[in-house]
Amino acid sequence: MNAGTLTKAAAYAAGLALIGLGLRGIVDEVPLAGWAKWFAGAAVLHDAVLVPAVLAAGALTGLVPAGQRRVARAALVIGACVTAVAIPVVLGYGRRPDEPSRLPLPYGRNLAIVLGVIAAAAACVMAARAVAARRRAGRAGGRGGATRAPRPSRKGARR
Repeated sequence: MNAGTLTKAAAYAAGLALIGLGLRGIVDEVPLAGWAKWFAGAAVLHDAVLVPAVLAAGALTGLVPAGQRRVARAALVIGACVTAVAIPVVLGYGRRPDEPSRLPLPYGRNLAIVLGVIAAAAACVMAARAVAARRRAGRAGGRGGATRAPRPSRKGARR
């Protein structure tokens, strides 16, 4: 066995040990009904909300020109990740009326601003790519301000 195989085996063993520790904690600490309710809710959320949303986003980005699809999809993935992280504070989990200093900011507005910045950045990248593609097409077609090479003089052709 080489060092890479040993390292991989050690990482797998450590991962299995941590999975076992987590399962033990679930069995010891979490009531079965509560865990089953959470697990069923996660399955319903995945199958009823996330999968249709991802399929719709994929279909909609199919309408975007081929050269711009990666940018559109990257912006959607980044926006989804930011939203997933921000949802608990936007919904106010942990906010208490007797403690106004906990979660005091307008998180919904701030999330909208961040998503707007992501969309604007994607639009700028798409516009820059479109301009660059037009310039390349103009140069290839002989238009766009390209200068022609000077004609050879007739004196050089007679010799």
